[in-house]
Amino acid sequence: MEQSKLDRINALAKKAKSPEGLTPEETAERDALRREYIDAYKRSLTAQLDNTYIQYPDGTRRKLEKKG
Repeated sequence: MEQSKLDRINALAKKAKSPEGLTPEETAERDALRREYIDAYKRSLTAQLDNTYIQYPDGTRRKLEKKG
């Protein structure tokens, strides 16, 4: 995710805590940006786990399996 989008998420979060609050358009923008951030984080974590191996004391390695 681009740094500009992360900066916008932070700006909207700060504004939401202020007395003026967010407009309905800003709330919708914040929700969309948050969803995009969460989806990017999940993709990154999934890619990392897909390339994770467990090494046993005898030196053998086995790819981490998906549950479910």
